[in-house]
Order: sequence, then C-alpha cells, then structure tokens
Amino acid sequence: MQVEKKKTTKSRAKVVKSSGNVFADIGLPNAEAHSVKANLVIAIGDIIRAKGLTQAQAAARLGLAQPDVSKLLRGQFSGYTYDRLFSYLNALGEKVRIEVSEAKTKKEARLELEVA
Repeated sequence: MQVEKKKTTKSRAKVVKSSGNVFADIGLPNAEAHSVKANLVIAIGDIIRAKGLTQAQAAARLGLAQPDVSKLLRGQFSGYTYDRLFSYLNALGEKVRIEVSEAKTKKEARLELEVA
C-alpha cells in the first residue's frame, strides 16, 4: 500500500497592530467603558490576591456570593456599573478618586483609569 503525501500550503495569520484597547479592536460599542471596567476588575482581582483573600472571604467583604466573585474575576462584568465596582474597591479598603480635567483637544477628551 502506498500513501500519498498531500501538499500543504502554509498560510500566515494576518497580524494587526492593536490600538491598545482590545474592545475597540474587535469593534464593540462603548469600547472605552469596557476597557475601564475590565481594568477595574483586574485591580479588584489583584487586591484580593495581594490581601491573600479566598474568593469566599472576598465575597463576604463585597456582599456577593462566591460564584459571583468567581464570574467577576473571570471577566463576566457586563452587568456591573462603575459605582458598583468602586464600592467593591472601597469594601476591600481602597480609596477611589475621580478627577475631571479639561482636555485640550477633542481627541484628548476620553475616559482613563489610573491605578496606583
């Protein structure tokens, strides 16, 4: 029995430089808001880990059920408002400061998050 070798062509994946916001890159509406919320959730996860809290302990501080903490930390945050995420940071002992400043151009008028 003779086996034929199939010719394969190697295709290269198209590489596109990111804008820095994956939500904008994939075309989601409100991309800046999604990005900021994602970064808030990442900060919440970092704080939980830094404090050595289990998800059950974090849930008790945040007023959530443990499975909800798990979902949140896995990126399922679509139903969460900024206010709610800020309150979680406060519950973890963090100070949240919001600053509004004038943008020199319309392009600079955007939503930003800075985590210390």
